[in-house]
Amino acid sequence: MSIDAIGAIGAIGAPVEVDGFIAPSTVQAPDAGFGDWFANEVGNVNASMVNSDIAVQKLVTGEAQSLHDVMIKMEEAKLSFQLLAQVRNRLLDAYQEVMRMQV
Repeated sequence: MSIDAIGAIGAIGAPVEVDGFIAPSTVQAPDAGFGDWFANEVGNVNASMVNSDIAVQKLVTGEAQSLHDVMIKMEEAKLSFQLLAQVRNRLLDAYQEVMRMQV
């Protein structure tokens, strides 16, 4: 009988003793969480809104020839903002529900 999964423990490295406590020699960075994802999405939505504003300005000044492309950029920015707002609303609702729980 062979247990191969236990062999992966050696890949972490030898434990190190610090002040009488045994600590692993390597520390793994935490995975990106919801906050990082949400901050990234806020940046993406902001960039989309800025791009649609630039497209509108180009249309007004005559640099852009296609009204359809400008409208598509505006709708994409609008939908991405609405999606982000709904995610935020659902998150706040969940937070408020947790805060209402009696312990």
